[in-house]
Amino acid sequence: MPLPEEIAYRNDPLTVRAALAGQVEALRSTVHALTAAELDLPTRLDGWTVRELVAHLGIVLDWVPRYLDAPVPEGEPLALVAWVGITRTAAATIKAGVQEYAADAFAGPPAAVAEEFDVAADALLRVLAGPAAAEPGRRIAMRFGPMLLDDYLVTRLVETVVHADDLAAALGTADFPHDGRAVDAVARLLHAAAAEQRPADAAAGADAADGAVQADTLTWIRLATGRLAWADASGLPGWAESRMGEWLPVMG
Repeated sequence: MPLPEEIAYRNDPLTVRAALAGQVEALRSTVHALTAAELDLPTRLDGWTVRELVAHLGIVLDWVPRYLDAPVPEGEPLALVAWVGITRTAAATIKAGVQEYAADAFAGPPAAVAEEFDVAADALLRVLAGPAAAEPGRRIAMRFGPMLLDDYLVTRLVETVVHADDLAAALGTADFPHDGRAVDAVARLLHAAAAEQRPADAAAGADAADGAVQADTLTWIRLATGRLAWADASGLPGWAESRMGEWLPVMG
């Protein structure tokens, strides 16, 4: 998977919808298997337990059905690569909302948590299978303004892939059953964001990162989202770390 100076990120909307549906079902299986003790486990997200992580995923899935028909602000739709770069600015707001949601809708025992997750998952799957999701040029209101629905569904891929990996790490699960199309789409988007954000003199480091992606796509996703330090990633040259420090992670 090459990482040239500029990458125009493109995706097939039908593939994105199918991948998101597959990733939702993979998450559902994991959430349904959670025990009370596992819900209280810490995650690698600062201050979040597994319960709060699952609550956040519920918000992630619910956003599309909840705001699908809401008024959309005027203005140019936010581009996907731009979204990658500004997500970290909302971290504090997201954390507060997640903690409140985890203490309310997701506060019950494992069966109740799974049921609440199902409500959000099923609502999203109905949208993905319906006519609105296939409407060309449709927009949706989101945290940072208007966005094309096709693009916003890709952001849901990012959230579900990255946080499924967070969930697997918290549970000590080596192989989360990701939808392969979802992982590929997320990796390509993060490549595009890196190509836009990185300084020109980081080209050699970018070539080294490309080797990591070809070996293990999830390794690249973890590097790009700050889940993995360069020094801890196997098979990557140490000399490239200094050149990449200015542009990794590309997403917080």
